[in-house]
Amino acid sequence: MTSSNRQLGAIVSVHDVMPDTLADIKVILQKLRTFGVSPVTILVVPGKNWSAEQIDWLKKQQRQGVVIAGHGWQHHVTMRATFYHKLHGLFLSRMVAEHLSLNEKQIGGLINRCYGWFIDQGFEAPPIYVPPAWAMGPIQNKTLDTLPFRMYENFSGVYQAGGNKIVKLPLAGYEADNLLRTSVLAGWNRFNEERAKQTGRPLRITIHPQDLSLGLADQIDAQLGRVDRFLGYHHLFEAPQQAA
Repeated sequence: MTSSNRQLGAIVSVHDVMPDTLADIKVILQKLRTFGVSPVTILVVPGKNWSAEQIDWLKKQQRQGVVIAGHGWQHHVTMRATFYHKLHGLFLSRMVAEHLSLNEKQIGGLINRCYGWFIDQGFEAPPIYVPPAWAMGPIQNKTLDTLPFRMYENFSGVYQAGGNKIVKLPLAGYEADNLLRTSVLAGWNRFNEERAKQTGRPLRITIHPQDLSLGLADQIDAQLGRVDRFLGYHHLFEAPQQAA
């Protein structure tokens, strides 16, 4: 069977859920409903100025089956302290990769603080943590095992805390806010869709607040339309995955 005839699975997530992005997030969620996407995971940045009404809206989404994920604390840095962080910011993350200038203890503290916010606000415990820009920084898996989230996603895939299991997954993203990014991401997304079909592993379709108004909006629709089955992160660890 050729890869073009193989089924495509996908895990769909909506990033950067913050008070000032909620209007865009609501539009994205409505679009995903029209494609029959379920479950949807939304990545919430807790360290923002959330109102009681906005928190209630998030809780309502969770009650309706939307999966809540932790996503950093502020989703912003004021400085990039290391050479690697500066390079990463220049080519990929700009000023959002909170972990990259922190040490392991500081990263653990940030993750704990993120998780604690959801518990303090009365949410069901979020199952997964995704660092801004998927950049986990200098923290070992054995340290993640001591932290409260059950799963951790980075650029290459998802780690199951305590289970010593890592599932590498193809990734599609659509933050095409300039011509270079539009060209590079379009090819990257096509490549990773093909990779998902070849390996039998789900494609991570990751949507950011402005993506529906940027240069790859049509590709979002096209890739969603080709998905045969939508999965959640928890499905990754329910059965053995095919080799990459």
